[in-house]
Amino acid sequence: MSTPNIVGRRIKTLREKRQMSIEDLAGAIPGDSVANQRLIVGLESGELIPSLTPLLQIARALGVRLGSFLDDQANPDPVVTRTDNLSQTSSFTGYNLGVKRPELNFHSLAANKNDRHMEPFIIDVKPHEGEAILSTHEGEEFIYVVSGSIEVAYGQKKYRLSAGDTIYYDSIVPHHLHAGGDGDAKILAVVYAPV
Repeated sequence: MSTPNIVGRRIKTLREKRQMSIEDLAGAIPGDSVANQRLIVGLESGELIPSLTPLLQIARALGVRLGSFLDDQANPDPVVTRTDNLSQTSSFTGYNLGVKRPELNFHSLAANKNDRHMEPFIIDVKPHEGEAILSTHEGEEFIYVVSGSIEVAYGQKKYRLSAGDTIYYDSIVPHHLHAGGDGDAKILAVVYAPV
C-alpha cells in the first residue's frame, strides 16, 4: 500500500508529543520559516508527497531518525525482511515542494529495527519530468542499481549508472537521482543521517 499520508500523520504525532507547534517545528529546520510551515501543513494533511531532504531535516528537528516516520513498532534484534513483505511502500518525490506525483517508492528493509543508524531501502525509481532540484542533507548514501539505469546529479557532475553499478557519496553535497531513461529502475539504497 502506498502511504504518503502515514508520514504526515507520524510527523504530526511526534510534533504534538514534543509539544511543538507547526511554527516551532518550521523554525527548527533550515530555510524560510513561512515556506517550512506550508511544507509541514502540506505533509501533515497528506496534500504533499514528501522528498527526502525536508524529511531528514524534520526528523533531525524532532530528534528522531528518518525511519521513525515509516515504522509501526520496534522489535528486538534481528529484523528479517522477506521478499513477500516488501508491500508496505512509502512514496516520495524527487522535488522539494508542490509535486503531487511520486517518483520514488521506498520499501524499508529494516522496518522496526531498534536504534538503527542506517536506513536500507529497495527503491523503485520512476522517470522524472521537468527540472530536478538538487537536495542536501547531512550524512552519506550508498546506492546499488538492481535493474534499469539511473542518473545521479552530484554537485556539478552527473553519473549514469546501470544494473550492478554502485555509487557512495556524502549527501551534504547537492544531489538528485532519477531513472536514467524512459523506464523505471530499482535500486538498493542505504542512507546514513546523524540524528
